[in-house]
Amino acid sequence: MTLLPWFFFIAILFAAVGHAGASGYLAVMALYGIPPEVMRPAALIMNIGVASIAAVRYLRAGLFNARLFWPLALSAVPMAFVGGLLTLPAAGYRPLVALVLVWAALQLWRHPADPPAAAIRTPALPLLLGSGAALGLLSGLTGVGGGIFLSPLLLLGRWSRTREVSGVVVLFVLCNSLAGLAGVLASGTPLPGQAALWALAAAAGGLLGAELGARRLGVPLIRRLLALVLLVAAFKMSGL
Repeated sequence: MTLLPWFFFIAILFAAVGHAGASGYLAVMALYGIPPEVMRPAALIMNIGVASIAAVRYLRAGLFNARLFWPLALSAVPMAFVGGLLTLPAAGYRPLVALVLVWAALQLWRHPADPPAAAIRTPALPLLLGSGAALGLLSGLTGVGGGIFLSPLLLLGRWSRTREVSGVVVLFVLCNSLAGLAGVLASGTPLPGQAALWALAAAAGGLLGAELGARRLGVPLIRRLLALVLLVAAFKMSGL
């Protein structure tokens, strides 16, 4: 039962910025000594619940960019499934990913305002497809939905404005989490028995967080909350 408040509050924080919280759930489970074979499917199940709720909230608020979402999602989903099938040594890529996330967090904290509308540029289709494939593979390998990688790319690359990013990212996370969970199950990993209760706690937090992010929080606060989310993810990736 001790884990439930953690999952609830993590879901609030992450859903407020268009994420579902997998990296936070994984970090907490690691601190509590949950076995690795339980952690990845449990995090993906919680991600699916939170992302489903948050997606409805952000779409109803009109916070979505279809031109960005579809190329990213269509290329990411099959690669997330492939990543879910694989188990690679974490020593090589995880510290590098953690450093990139720390750098992105610092940039977002230093620049909390949106750039001018004229600076926003939708990238070419090949770049979107390639980015989606790379992020999907990384998502499946790490057991997260991919939002921690996609949000800084969209914001720091000036591909979209902050509020639209939340709607794009949460749907991206939902698609990748479903594909990643399918890959995990196809590899023969069983679902943990505690996952349903954990998912309920996370879903309750996700409902509150998505309402805050879609309607009540200002852009500077959203970007600085996202910086905190990226730091949580970096901590998890670093293995500390």
